[in-house]
Amino acid sequence: MTELDIAEVARRAGVPASTLRFYEEKGLISSTGRRGLRRQYHPGVLERLALIALGRTAGFSLDEIAHMLAPDGQPRIDRQMLAAKADELDDRIRELGVLRDSLRHAASCPAPSHMECPAFRRLLDAAASGGVTAPGRRVPGR
Repeated sequence: MTELDIAEVARRAGVPASTLRFYEEKGLISSTGRRGLRRQYHPGVLERLALIALGRTAGFSLDEIAHMLAPDGQPRIDRQMLAAKADELDDRIRELGVLRDSLRHAASCPAPSHMECPAFRRLLDAAASGGVTAPGRRVPGR
């Protein structure tokens, strides 16, 4: 198969070349050499990059993803890790559902001020106690 240069891989994978170099430093991908100053990659790197993208979308860290990728390019995915991540996502979906419902209520609440709205006050109290987090951030102790 024809080797792909870094610019082509970046274009086809939809990531900047700097990301490819970073992934290479982390051991997630490897180049096959250089042609002039440009790194060359086996076309199979595109599938590996797709696996990395899927893992990142699911919320896995790069270190966790590296553990799931064997040096020969084949995935060695721990099914228990997948199940645990799915459970984390279920928890996050529940949290986001409560947050969404609270925000919708606060947006249409007839109280004269949000600070007088009991639902908004509950949301505010949850935020103060660390029970409301930004997407992708973990709640301490959970």
